Amino acid sequence: MRYSTRYLLGSTALLLLGCASSVEGQALADRIRSARDGTVRLAYGVRDGICGDGATYIRDRSRGEENFMTFDTKDSRHWRDRPCEPGPARVAITKINGDVSRVRVYVGGEWGSGSGDITDLGTVAGPAAAKALISLASRERRADQAIFAATIADSAVVWPDLLVLAKDKNVASDNRKSAVFWLSQAAGDAATEGLTELAENEAEDRDVRDQAVFALSQLPEDQGIPILIRLAKSNKDPKVRRKALFWLGQSDDPRVLKLFEEILTKG
Repeated sequence: MRYSTRYLLGSTALLLLGCASSVEGQALADRIRSARDGTVRLAYGVRDGICGDGATYIRDRSRGEENFMTFDTKDSRHWRDRPCEPGPARVAITKINGDVSRVRVYVGGEWGSGSGDITDLGTVAGPAAAKALISLASRERRADQAIFAATIADSAVVWPDLLVLAKDKNVASDNRKSAVFWLSQAAGDAATEGLTELAENEAEDRDVRDQAVFALSQLPEDQGIPILIRLAKSNKDPKVRRKALFWLGQSDDPRVLKLFEEILTKG
């Protein structure tokens, strides 16, 4: 097979770019881990469709529908009337005794003066930030919000790293479940394959398997329903079958009704 010079140069550039992001991300993760106790700050660009008011909510219009995350439940009714700035993402990581105790993410706005010890890492590239944040979630128990922060980074392809994290039994359960949820939002074919593997793996943590089944239910029907039907019909674990049937029950797809009829008329 012959390749054009342009194709080879383009592929090489992409490979070098990916390697550079990994190196920068690891260096950034090392800086976060070695920072003194207090608050570690960093900022980076966000994907198209992501915006926020810098304090109370983050808005996501990137998938053709509008979703938002609110931090101010008392006044969430008026979030649509508030300004929405398209970045940057601002992440504040609180460290106590060398460990991460909290990760907060905002979009838009500016840092205040703050209090206590602050380590400001400045503005970094989106892909490097995503790599560093996922690395943080793989090591720190209270860093599940770092995963969400990674998913909104500009120009970052995060699902391969999320899949690795979701399968790693040494990672905190909440962080693994968060990775599974955001994998479901990515909804790529390779990610779907990984979710199915997690759901079907009898040696997996129960909560992680349940989250994988839920994540499959959030995929477009042509992707998720055939897998859920297979789980409901043939998985050896009755709890997985019941969970798959529950989520299938939220759909009016004819294939689901046919499955219910088969089960109820069996024997």
